[in-house]
Amino acid sequence: MAGNTFGQLFKVTTFGESHGKALGGIIDGCPSGITLDFDAIQAELDRRKPGQSKIVTQRKEPDSVEFFSGIFEGKTTGTPIGFAIHNTNQKSKDYSHIKDSYRPSHADYVYDKKYGFRDYRGGGRSSARETVSRVVAGAIAKQMLPEIKINAFVSQVGELKLDKSYEDLDFSKIESNPVRCPDPEMAAQMEEYIKAIKKEGDTIGGVISCVAKNVPIGLGEPVFDKLHAELGKAMLSINAVKGFEYGSGFQGVTMKGSAHNDSFNSDGTTKTNKSGGVQGGISNGMDIYFNVAFKPVATVLQGYETIDKDGNKVKTQGKGRHDPCVVPRAVPIVEAMTALVLADYTLLAKTNKI
Repeated sequence: MAGNTFGQLFKVTTFGESHGKALGGIIDGCPSGITLDFDAIQAELDRRKPGQSKIVTQRKEPDSVEFFSGIFEGKTTGTPIGFAIHNTNQKSKDYSHIKDSYRPSHADYVYDKKYGFRDYRGGGRSSARETVSRVVAGAIAKQMLPEIKINAFVSQVGELKLDKSYEDLDFSKIESNPVRCPDPEMAAQMEEYIKAIKKEGDTIGGVISCVAKNVPIGLGEPVFDKLHAELGKAMLSINAVKGFEYGSGFQGVTMKGSAHNDSFNSDGTTKTNKSGGVQGGISNGMDIYFNVAFKPVATVLQGYETIDKDGNKVKTQGKGRHDPCVVPRAVPIVEAMTALVLADYTLLAKTNKI
């Protein structure tokens, strides 16, 4: 299986399966001399870990990271950083009923057809549990770029949408509720809605918005290495993501060019920021902001019809511990992938590689 590495200079390779002994990764290209805050790294993992509230999967995992290399006396050495997060609360028997059949809208069928074999326990490598390694790497990338502030938050669950500009939101309230929506009133509505969906044995999708402030001018190249293109790739690599838009996004098609253009101030900043902080594929110093759409979790705790490995129609029912809505736990993942892109492109800009 290829495709387990992300990045050009700041490279992250992840390994492990949902129900294996551990997940982990290797970070290659991290500069030396960065003093790491291990509590901050663990705090990022705690934001992603299961069992943190009643509206997420109740799998209980401490998600404690153990580092093996690349760090000495609390600082990065410039050599590969190896780490692992051990699984402690697998319930593989919850998946025995799908050993010979495929869950609709899951990777089960295509994995079996492509590789001729699959780990049916929690989806194996296709499980969103793989993202735990990305969060560790992203937490280190954040500490490599302390001047850049990255904040992601839930802006929509189902049809419940936060119709406010990010500039009018208090990001300090993102962690004040289990949904991770910075608007308390909307957060309460979203939470109750997710609980109702969970009670039905069903799932619902949502949108995560992300803002990166203090990004310097000059990250990205104007052809195949556009900054927004790499951000799009990063977000679309996250499990369950179905869409990515930055700046004015799809709303921009309704506007005339005269209204959509971002007029300049004398210092090079712009009066508006419909470009989303990127022009011609290069960061322009304004806030980078984008939206990431997540589909409903495919495993529903209801009866459904599917096919087995021989193509026979069979009836089964979803079992196990699953998120009724993935977006609350995906917030730190979106931030992590953003940080990985910005760290990689910062190194590329410094070395004039692209």
